Amino acid sequence: MRADRSGERAYLCRSKASVFVMAALLCGVLLLSLRYGSSGFGWDAFWQALLCREGYETERIILYVLRMPRLLEGVLAGVGLSVSGVLLQSVTGNSLASPNIIGVNSGAGFMVILVLSFFPSAFFALPVAAFLGAFLTTLLILSIAGKMGTAKLTVILAGIACTAMLNAGISFLSLLDSDVLVSYNYFSVGGFSSMDMHKLMLPALIIGCCLLVSLAFSGQIDLLCLGDSMAVSLGVRVKRLRLLCMVCASASAAAVVSFAGLLGFVGLVVPHIARRLAGNNTRWLLITSAFAGSILVLLADWLGRMLFAPSELPVGVMMALVGAPFFFVLLMKRRAASNAGL
Repeated sequence: MRADRSGERAYLCRSKASVFVMAALLCGVLLLSLRYGSSGFGWDAFWQALLCREGYETERIILYVLRMPRLLEGVLAGVGLSVSGVLLQSVTGNSLASPNIIGVNSGAGFMVILVLSFFPSAFFALPVAAFLGAFLTTLLILSIAGKMGTAKLTVILAGIACTAMLNAGISFLSLLDSDVLVSYNYFSVGGFSSMDMHKLMLPALIIGCCLLVSLAFSGQIDLLCLGDSMAVSLGVRVKRLRLLCMVCASASAAAVVSFAGLLGFVGLVVPHIARRLAGNNTRWLLITSAFAGSILVLLADWLGRMLFAPSELPVGVMMALVGAPFFFVLLMKRRAASNAGL
């Protein structure tokens, strides 16, 4: 009994230390991204502009109008996609699951290219179209899987089938009008632009609510990870919980897609990094992933701006450069583990 309690204390200390380190790193990355950019000015001008002192109007505009909203976009994207990835990997039991698997990217992409095809000047409607496309696609997948018992494998297969169908629709519409493809390419790569703060309020509210709901049900998610039979015996309503987690994962990722485009690999990579730091407890995993996701996205965005200044490499491309090798490493580890099991 004492050994179990000491083990729990050690695990708790490790989780808290991971969160503390991630929070400190996030503060450092935020300062780094806010301070350095294509427009250079000294530390004194930076602090004076940050404190809104007179005589530093240009620097203040750069900080508060251009860089601050972009940093908020990066944090929200990191939190939303990381939370989505944790939930999907937990409820599907698949370590390679990510928001792509439930049709978020393909649904958002199809709705965006549909709007561009029929309403080419309605750029203001693209964020709403992206969110609706992503969320409605997920609901369609859940309804299909729900008729078959909402099993883990059923959800994954339904997501793959819908994704293939929607990608075919995207290809068809892009062939009809090459001008649409040019506009769609920017959205599909994923990236940040300086938005007004008030336009980020709704995505922030959605992502925040999804995170809070996930934390509230984290104990039941831990039981679900033990297996459906064990979870049912412990009083967990497996089908309802899996549906709730899938809806939260979808809404969180869809909110990110609405302002950042189709960012890939964040929901895949970050949960694995967080597990190495904080373990498998869902509560601490969600918190650590939120910090780690924000750090990863902000660093990718900052490097894309600094390495290619005065031009800019979209954050989606930087994330692909990081995520693709990580994905291959995961595949190799899974293959090695399966061979060892044989």
